[in-house]
Amino acid sequence: MLQSISHNSVGKSDVVAFKLADQDFCIDIGLVREIRGWTLTTMLPHAPDYVKGVINLRGSVVTVVDLSARLGFGAATPSHRHVVIIAMHAGRIVGLLADLVSDILPINDDHIQAVPDIASNPAREFIVGMITLEDGRILRKIDLAQLLPTAHGVDAA
Repeated sequence: MLQSISHNSVGKSDVVAFKLADQDFCIDIGLVREIRGWTLTTMLPHAPDYVKGVINLRGSVVTVVDLSARLGFGAATPSHRHVVIIAMHAGRIVGLLADLVSDILPINDDHIQAVPDIASNPAREFIVGMITLEDGRILRKIDLAQLLPTAHGVDAA
């Protein structure tokens, strides 16, 4: 689905923008392996509430994380319109449930602003920057290293 994954010149990078609960977020495109439509997951007993379950991705078991639940917006009720962003995290593949992927955007690194000090600690932990777009939207750039700890059920085998 993603034809070419590239890094622009120094100081620029591409991000995959997506929506969760009518809010705009993004991650570095270099972390994204593919974007798939929603498929039913197999639930894992005693998994954190933000883990939807696991899927079979060409013979590999991949954990699917509900980003909406993880970010405090409440659990998503996935439908055929939702997508799973397959990303690489800490040497493992993980699926990220999102409402939809809206765009692939080039971003100047100097346009990434700090998360406001007034934001809650979890917001500052999970979000590494705010990007204001020309159309007035603000993208929140997610830090997968903080959002997806490698312990407690989010490892993908």
